[in-house]
Amino acid sequence: METDHSSYPLRLTGELSPQLSRGLWLVKWLLAIPHFVVLLFLWLAFIVVSVVAFFAILFTGRYPRGLFEFNVGVLRWSWRVGFYSYSALGTDRYPPFTLKDVSDYPARLDVTYPESLSRWLVLVKWWLLAIPQYLVVAVFTCGAWSTWTGRGGEWVWSSGGLIGLLVIFAGVVLLFTGRYPRSLYDFVLGMNRWVFRVAAYATLMTDEYPPFRLDAGENEPPTVPAPDPVPPMPAPAA
Repeated sequence: METDHSSYPLRLTGELSPQLSRGLWLVKWLLAIPHFVVLLFLWLAFIVVSVVAFFAILFTGRYPRGLFEFNVGVLRWSWRVGFYSYSALGTDRYPPFTLKDVSDYPARLDVTYPESLSRWLVLVKWWLLAIPQYLVVAVFTCGAWSTWTGRGGEWVWSSGGLIGLLVIFAGVVLLFTGRYPRSLYDFVLGMNRWVFRVAAYATLMTDEYPPFRLDAGENEPPTVPAPDPVPPMPAPAA
């Protein structure tokens, strides 16, 4: 049986820590300030790199590999900080200062490198085609998404909208019970996954349109097995 490897090019995971401090989340905004400062400059660079990539794709149909890896690293760093702080509150382990993948950190993100990209699609996908997705993301992040689009990614640590509301609710539950409601956590991870998929599409990292589907849970959904091929019917006897 063959496997269908048609999962979305951006893969986001987040392993909920079994032991979370009841009150640490109240001061994570302070503890994460060094990351916020670094991310501000990284996202400014991300915008510049994306503009360069736009013209590279327009004229060559390819996203320069080095620029692509840098932007993936910025998304990866942003997700780790968001997972630690107010996009999920999924861990108390302090995020590392690196663009590289850290295999033992509970929050991970990766994007499959596209060997080629549509030259004409780059002209419209980041604004026209993505409008329906922006409407969904606005519900999830509220003003935080507009902050990201205008000022270099600050939505990662100032999540508003439904994500921010549910994460604060989870923090209050954690404060009084010491437990993070699992169903709530899975839903929050699904919304974050949706947001980052849209971010990858809107910043030209893939031509595959983000699905209108909330894949909840700490791991990406499993790939769906492709059906076994139907054997050809034997030819009738002469």
